[in-house]
Formats: sequence, structure tokens, C-alpha cells
Amino acid sequence: MWTIAIFGLATGVLFDVLVGLVGSRRNIGFGWAFILSALFTPLVGLIVVLISDPLPAGAEPKYGCLGRTFGCLGAALLVFIVAAMMLAAISLLLPIA
Repeated sequence: MWTIAIFGLATGVLFDVLVGLVGSRRNIGFGWAFILSALFTPLVGLIVVLISDPLPAGAEPKYGCLGRTFGCLGAALLVFIVAAMMLAAISLLLPIA
């Protein structure tokens, strides 16, 4: 049961980060796209991102301080969840003495 919850959380964070990356090329920016998709759902966040205006041609992506912070926290959380899943799988394979 915990494995399903951990896997769901990991995929949710991954989708939130992907929506944030899409938002970094729009006026909304990475941070707000990430927060919206984390608060609601990645689908709602993606719809809001796609409604916002794209950045002008040649403009740098908008990650911002907030975006970098949440991106780093999301990546760290994803690494932590994957490590926990691997430890859980290893503990299931080891015989109980």
C-alpha cells in the first residue's frame, strides 16, 4: 500500500516539474506553473500554462528564484522517493531471519 502512495507522489512531483518547465517558456514562469500544478493537479496547471502568453522570440526562460527553489525541492523529493522505493524493494528481497 505504501509503495502505491509513494509511486503516486513521485509521479505527481515529476508531472509538476514538467508543467513548470513548460511554464518557464511562458509569461507565467516556472515557479507559478509549479505551484499551480502542485496545489490543484498537473492537468489544471498545464491548462493555465497553455492559456498564458508565450515569451517573445529569443527571450530567456523564466525560472526565477521561486522556480529554482521549488525545482530543487521537487528534484530532491523525487530522489528521496526513488531511494525509499529502492530500499523497500531491497528489503522485500532479503530473507527475514
